[in-house]
Amino acid sequence: MSCDKDAETRHTLDCFRDRLKRLIQVEPLLDLLHFLEPDRKDRIKAKFREEGNISAATLLIDEIIHSKNCEQGWSRELVTALETVGCKHAAKYVLNSPPEPTEEAENDSCVRLIDLLQLTLVNMKTADVCAHCRVMGLLTQEDQENILKLIENQGNIGGARLLLKRLVKNEAGWFSKFLQALEDTEHHELVRELRGEPCNEDEGMSVETVEEGEQSCSSATVETNMYSSMSLLPPVLSANSSLLSEDLDSSVDSSGLGACADNEEVDMYKEGEEEDLTEDDNPSEESKRDIVLRDYQMEVARPALEEKNIIICLPTGSGKTRVAVYITKEHLEKRKQMGQPGKVVVLVNKVPLVEQHYKAEFGRFLKHQYSVERVSGASQLKISFPQIIEQNDIIICTAQILENSLAKAKNGDEDGIKLSQFTLMVIDECHHTKKGGVYNHIMIRYLKQKHQNQLLKKQEKSPVPLPQILGLTASPGVGGAMSQQRAEEHILQICANLDAFTIKTKTFEEEEAKTPFKRIARAEERKEDPFGDVIKKIMDEIHEHADLKPLCEPGIQNYEQWVVQKEQNAAKEENQKVRVCAEHLRQYNEALHQSNTIRMSDAFRFLDKYHNEELKTKSIADEEGTVTITDTERFLFTLFKDNKAKLQELMGKPQYENNSLAQLKTNILKEFSTRERARGIIFTRTRLSAIALCQWIQENPKFDEVGVSASYLIGGGDQSVVKPMTAARGRGRAEDSSYTLVAEAGSGVAERESVNEYREKMMSKAIAKVCKMNRADYEKKIREFQMQAIMEEKVKIKKKQQKGMMKEPPSKISLSCRQCSVFVCSGEDIEKIENMHHVNVTTQFSKLITVRENASLQERLLDYETNGVIACKNCGQQWGSMMLYKSIECPCLHIKNFVVTYGSKKKTFSKWSELPIKFPAFDYTQHADLLVEDSGEEEDMETD
Repeated sequence: MSCDKDAETRHTLDCFRDRLKRLIQVEPLLDLLHFLEPDRKDRIKAKFREEGNISAATLLIDEIIHSKNCEQGWSRELVTALETVGCKHAAKYVLNSPPEPTEEAENDSCVRLIDLLQLTLVNMKTADVCAHCRVMGLLTQEDQENILKLIENQGNIGGARLLLKRLVKNEAGWFSKFLQALEDTEHHELVRELRGEPCNEDEGMSVETVEEGEQSCSSATVETNMYSSMSLLPPVLSANSSLLSEDLDSSVDSSGLGACADNEEVDMYKEGEEEDLTEDDNPSEESKRDIVLRDYQMEVARPALEEKNIIICLPTGSGKTRVAVYITKEHLEKRKQMGQPGKVVVLVNKVPLVEQHYKAEFGRFLKHQYSVERVSGASQLKISFPQIIEQNDIIICTAQILENSLAKAKNGDEDGIKLSQFTLMVIDECHHTKKGGVYNHIMIRYLKQKHQNQLLKKQEKSPVPLPQILGLTASPGVGGAMSQQRAEEHILQICANLDAFTIKTKTFEEEEAKTPFKRIARAEERKEDPFGDVIKKIMDEIHEHADLKPLCEPGIQNYEQWVVQKEQNAAKEENQKVRVCAEHLRQYNEALHQSNTIRMSDAFRFLDKYHNEELKTKSIADEEGTVTITDTERFLFTLFKDNKAKLQELMGKPQYENNSLAQLKTNILKEFSTRERARGIIFTRTRLSAIALCQWIQENPKFDEVGVSASYLIGGGDQSVVKPMTAARGRGRAEDSSYTLVAEAGSGVAERESVNEYREKMMSKAIAKVCKMNRADYEKKIREFQMQAIMEEKVKIKKKQQKGMMKEPPSKISLSCRQCSVFVCSGEDIEKIENMHHVNVTTQFSKLITVRENASLQERLLDYETNGVIACKNCGQQWGSMMLYKSIECPCLHIKNFVVTYGSKKKTFSKWSELPIKFPAFDYTQHADLLVEDSGEEEDMETD
């Protein structure tokens, strides 16, 4: 029997040879294989030294298969040895018990992902991750010792490479354990990247160029090291335009290049091919407003025209919003012909898109026939939302506005509305309809009512009307799926969330597709970085001063996470020395990042501005003197002052600049010199880098020689010091547009691009598979997902109710300044305006604050406006803003600026909603009466 087993094992080894040679750890295994003769082992060891593990494993398999002298029972010894050295996955193959094909495919995907992202992963805290993997059984004791030894001899990266090689040899299931190990060691960004979730790397720079006059182009992204991106694509900006809000609705025939913050949505192009018409355009012929769809657009629209719920999935630039406008028009006309009322709501997930969809699409094509209105938190009208719904045919609004009104209706508020008031609901970027999102909250209401309607029908009662659903997306993604099956489930989940009859897409033929030409331009790795070395030296002195021991090198995301955590802990512990040092370290880390993506001079200006502003806050005089400056703050200011001259000297030496800008310059010059008319756009992470890139172009005469002029756009956030842009997303769609990935060698950017392409292909296959599903199977799966969602919502509501019952009274908390720890107020002093703004209008609190002018005053058409910044009178720490609410000045507190004492514990919070405290509503009448009384007393005193 034993001989038969051994013969079977030889056959199995031969069958699974390609798998096993990648899973076997040869060196530790040989010590346990006593059935092999010493000379055979020596040959295998020599192979290992000369050609590596895979070649040695191949030879080992050959030696076993062809050996005639192996003792009986050797196969059992081989399996035991494999299990002992941690090669359990290989042991299963040897036992002829491989995993299921789907499990095997998923595991292969995990291995491929680790391989693609290796350049990023090797920067992990290897020793910490290694320890956690050992505890989880992913590594043997010998593995751990070898990894730690390699870290000692070759450094962190060498150890990380060995750890990753060893991990992928584990049996299926290792990937989720590895993610947990990364989570436990605070590698949150790496986890998000491995799961395919959005990381904090919206930090990119991208450039687009195309020929003038092209109306339909493809978007692109390009990255430099430290996650910054640069790409070359189509026409966007005018030559001498200031590119402020009023300039974005027209296109000027002149070449130019613009830069804008990538985390702000910017649209330089409109869906479809017609030229842009602003709100004031009133062409005499209505034919100019006719909507003509292409064949593929009509094809994807057809089920919606038959009143079915669908998702339209079309690539960027293929006119999916135009299709939605057409469906909206047909829907309203059909209902009008039938004598039925029609009302359409268009939901978007970002404020700028409200105006964009109104001006460029729905308002532009439909307002001559129907009443169209837009509503968002930034442009709310003086009339109520229900009135807007009642008075208009088409309403474009942010999803949160609708959700707030739906919630009010459920609570019996007269200011609420119901889904039954709409006949069509268009959901833009519908892939965001997932757990926890506002789209999901709205659709859960829809699904619950649909379920109730089924019960009503059984009881022969009239169902509640529900709107038809039209979802729009360019890319539903794969939801972090590692296998094709999981990707298909992700697509089905989105279909279930939107109650979609089907998902419609189009695989474009070559003549229809307008995808950009892709290429990768690798910038040389920086050989010397004396500017960065000075910053790191400053950071080391701060580390020593505060007795801080960082877990990784400065300049990377992990360091940022570590220093933020240190600042939070120090604030809770009232350790002001560590807290202020951590805050300064964070600024220096940002400067390192900037010197690696833009110019050294930009990084220096950033640091110089920060220190000047900090010094200014410490020099504000009032009746009681000046703000206190601590010894640590004095040390930090002096440290920068002492190194300032050296940094200024180095920033003037171009040989030390990062090479990504040089590569970007080459690409821009090539595009603008080889095209007759070209324009472009650069996307970047921050306002500062948008302005810096613009200056870089303006100051370089080479750009001027080829006709490149530049300006910048920035988002409309409340910290902007220049006039922001209006709503618009930037992208290019010209047939000959180009996409260039500018990546510094060894940065891992190109590898991340490969991962994205891999996931995109997986998504396309998944959509195609779902579209071909048997109707009965599709509906069964959709119903399962929907019932699960309804049940999860019920459990969630129950937990929320229980949590609400546990809400503590305000007296349970007190606030202290995050910087100087001075007592600020009790929770009893805090009230809420409009259920969201936390204010303290007590006389005692007013004595603790100074009010500074807000350089970016934002007025809104609401009952309140932000009117300045409030800060600690003791240390200058910003505490919040001064609101003018119905003519009453109300200091509004931002919880992130305080340490909260809650019971016996001290905590920091980023949002008020994280606090289980119920604050009372602001009593306007009471405070107004007090103000009137005070003013009356003052008038009496003046009269006396």
